[in-house]
Amino acid sequence: MAEAASGLERVTAAAKQAPGRGLPPVHLWNPAHCGEIDIVIKRNGLWFHEGTPIGREALVRLFSTILRKDPDGIYLVTPVERMKITVEDAPFVAVRVDREGEALKFLTNVGDVVEAGPENAIRVEMNPATGEPHPYLHVRRGLEALIARPVFYELVELAEERETPDGPRLGVTSNGVWFPVGPAKAHQV
Repeated sequence: MAEAASGLERVTAAAKQAPGRGLPPVHLWNPAHCGEIDIVIKRNGLWFHEGTPIGREALVRLFSTILRKDPDGIYLVTPVERMKITVEDAPFVAVRVDREGEALKFLTNVGDVVEAGPENAIRVEMNPATGEPHPYLHVRRGLEALIARPVFYELVELAEERETPDGPRLGVTSNGVWFPVGPAKAHQV
């Protein structure tokens, strides 16, 4: 366990060294050292290390800025290390949405503000077994936020019907892009 703790300490120290303001350029970093660290991001957005919740919001926010999605998983990346973590669903949760002019602005559980639009799509997958919607928002570089249920309900209230090749469908518009929020004819049942 001391090794894992020192891994967490190394990642924390390296993340704090990240240059400048805003998000570090994790997409440009290709560190030689790669391993795994016992960090799990639960479906509800809570972060755990070795089975214990990470209670410091500032630390979770810091780690969220060095997340990178690679073809084989999600990693915490610094200039010197790339450590694979476990993500149960999406690494972020969209906990609020506001309509500001032509834009839908979302707030994530780690403090990111994301405008839906051409660069940040809203997508809704339907669970084939239960028929439940699983809505997501692209946040950055392939990383998504699960849209929390109350926020999804707000989107549905904002939705307008459009005719599609599959039939009438509800969707929302943000920054000139229309995003369906459910399957065709679902709102007519």
